[in-house]
Amino acid sequence: MIRLIGYFFGLGCLLFLGVAAAAAIYLSVVSKELPDYEVLAKYAPPVTTRIHAGNGALMKEYSRENRLFVPIQAIPDRVKAAFLSAEDKNFYNHPGVDVGGLIRAVAVNLQNIGSGRRFVGASTITQQVAKNFLLSADQTFDRKIKEAILSFRIEQAYSKDKILELYLNEIYFGLNSYGIAGAALTYFDKSVNELTIAQSAYLASLPKGPANYNPFRRAEAALTRRNWVIDRMVENGYVSQSDGEEAKKQPLGVVPPKSGPSLFASDYFAEEVRRQLIDQYGEKTLYEGGLSVRTSLDPQMQLQARKALQDGLIDYDQRRGYRGPIKQIATSQDWGAELAKVPGLSDVPEWQVAVVLSVSDQEVDIGLQPRVDAGGKVSTDRKRGMIAAADMRWAFRAANSSKVAKSPSGVLSAGDVVFVEKTGNADSSSYRLRQPPKVQGGLVVMDPHTGRVLAMVGGFSYAQSEFNRATQAKRQPGSSFKPFVYAAAMDNGYTPASVILDDPLQITLSNGDVWKPTNYEGEGGGVHTLRFAIEHSRNLMTVRLASDMGMPLVAEYAERFGIYDHMNPVLAMSLGAGETTVLRMVSAYSVMANGGKQIKPTLIDRIQDRYGKTIFKHEERVCDSCNVSAWQNQDEPVIADNREQVLDPMTAYQVTSMMQGVIIRGTAAGKIKLNTDVAGKTGTTNDEKDAWFVGYTPSLVAGLYVGYDTPTPLGRGGTGSGVAAPVFNEFMQAATKDQPPEKFQVPAGMTMVAVNRATGMAAQPGDQGAIMEAFKPGTGPATSLQVIGGGEAAAQVAPEEILRTSPQANQAVTSGSGGLF
Repeated sequence: MIRLIGYFFGLGCLLFLGVAAAAAIYLSVVSKELPDYEVLAKYAPPVTTRIHAGNGALMKEYSRENRLFVPIQAIPDRVKAAFLSAEDKNFYNHPGVDVGGLIRAVAVNLQNIGSGRRFVGASTITQQVAKNFLLSADQTFDRKIKEAILSFRIEQAYSKDKILELYLNEIYFGLNSYGIAGAALTYFDKSVNELTIAQSAYLASLPKGPANYNPFRRAEAALTRRNWVIDRMVENGYVSQSDGEEAKKQPLGVVPPKSGPSLFASDYFAEEVRRQLIDQYGEKTLYEGGLSVRTSLDPQMQLQARKALQDGLIDYDQRRGYRGPIKQIATSQDWGAELAKVPGLSDVPEWQVAVVLSVSDQEVDIGLQPRVDAGGKVSTDRKRGMIAAADMRWAFRAANSSKVAKSPSGVLSAGDVVFVEKTGNADSSSYRLRQPPKVQGGLVVMDPHTGRVLAMVGGFSYAQSEFNRATQAKRQPGSSFKPFVYAAAMDNGYTPASVILDDPLQITLSNGDVWKPTNYEGEGGGVHTLRFAIEHSRNLMTVRLASDMGMPLVAEYAERFGIYDHMNPVLAMSLGAGETTVLRMVSAYSVMANGGKQIKPTLIDRIQDRYGKTIFKHEERVCDSCNVSAWQNQDEPVIADNREQVLDPMTAYQVTSMMQGVIIRGTAAGKIKLNTDVAGKTGTTNDEKDAWFVGYTPSLVAGLYVGYDTPTPLGRGGTGSGVAAPVFNEFMQAATKDQPPEKFQVPAGMTMVAVNRATGMAAQPGDQGAIMEAFKPGTGPATSLQVIGGGEAAAQVAPEEILRTSPQANQAVTSGSGGLF
């Protein structure tokens, strides 16, 4: 018997040694295949890039994984307690694997065999870190063994706080949010340190299964799981019984998911910044690099610019008549569900989608689009309103038709889906009929002294069209280009009082064709000063001036100002026949507004990497004496202005003064009404396809165009003065409302001389046509009438000296309207 016992004992020992040897070999092989856990020391997860306005307001976030890294020291104890209670209550006591928890999990799983219940796990936070960072999520025995080994090694290499920091910043919470900071913003729109006990507990419940506890689709399960976590926090001593009970009474309080920028009306601006960041740093850095970008956007000016452009586009569009409803739906049954499917304009919240329920001669009964919650459920509430005949009178005229209705019943029918806007106060049930305009435009506002873009509007609605007409649309600027022709002239011997012939001009091309540019308002005639020419946008005088100077000189100035990279030096370009963007035009006008200093237009002030290091800043000036510890009677610091002087300051003032005349007496007379000095120029392209206005005060430049995306005539009167100037005026009035009046400063050394407005010669006492004109040193009014182009004959000029090579430009310049104005 003893021998038999010894036999079995020996056999057991051999078996044990065999199993131990096999286990040792297996662990040795598995250990060799383990990834290097030391990479955790260089943890740099994909982090959200955040775009901020000039005042720090959040504009937009870009990420593949919505994550903001926060160090463990910045995470409140109640948040840590919630996750420890939900995931690993013994975290600070076990060596990486919770043996007791593992035994309990095995026992529970054995009991659940055959019951259909899901097996429970026993992974510690350390094991989850090992899996999430270093291993796959495969449910295999090998992976669990590797996970356990790595957990022991991680615990030996890193502190508990470091491991918890890695865990809380890496885990997925659902709704594309990663890490505790990203989840706090996504679910509650709060920073981590603002989370309550209840909110912390809910977030701690999510890593187990974000989809299972979705607050919008499985609210009851989410609430149950959150309360379970709160109970565990009480049980573990992190929260008192009373605080726990109070927390359980609170609703989930999850905010609906946000779509689009956090800062209203910044869509076009933010998208332009995104494109620039990709060009400069690449997509990976944008979406994973955690950049912090401070832009130049002024939120208040952005709202003012948006409103001004939208008002101008709506006004023009409504004067062209009503184009019909968005679509038709049935109203005999519940119209709400079908109406809820119609997309609105998310960035035009003033407008609502509505359906016409009935129409009479006096008013229209409408049903408003019902609200849809985050889970996609349509509200059962059906709100109604009415449109009075007076609030849709503009629609009585049908677009592209001479038909005019006499009442609402001649315009709308039951089932028509339309846009409406509330009139009166918030409680009002009255609405006005709206329609998204087909005509579009772009507007840019800039600080002329720094080049910072303060506002940018790329169209009526970003939701309607993402194409940014302020930066991407290349359009002919028409006469808004002329100030640069005159700037070249002022820099090269001409004065505002120089006189040019305004008679009809005919140039015979070497191929036998004849080019006959004309003025917009008739043939012209006589002689006038350069001031008169720019104030009244005279094409004939501008062509003669450009011809007299030579177009290569004009091209040099246009390129120097950044309007074109390479300008074709042909006569048609002097009338604005080239294509450029609103941003470039506003940048060029800024040079004249700031006294001739070159600027670099920018939407970005500063960029910092994820560690807070500045990797880009627009401001290139250096102030060596600005950073001192104390004042010791030293002089104020002087910041050296190292910008290139690309235009004589005296020339800049002369052209500015001439463009002030455009506002007072010229093509924009009566259109711009500001309580400050303002200069600007209208522009209208051939066949009135684009209407421009670019102008400035001493501290602000703004420019815009209005036109169809597929160039189409705006109609007679669709000019820069009739369509674009009112938009500029509305914006500038709002932007300068609370600012003290400013004056354009006359550069030192200039002489102000009274001249006759008609002849350009020195004014005589009592001259009713006198005007004060600015002259550079060594210049002054002529003592006799000297007419530029006065002795010309019909010239023989090659076609390429006048026309651009583009067939479209050739047609535009040789058409009956005589070119651009």
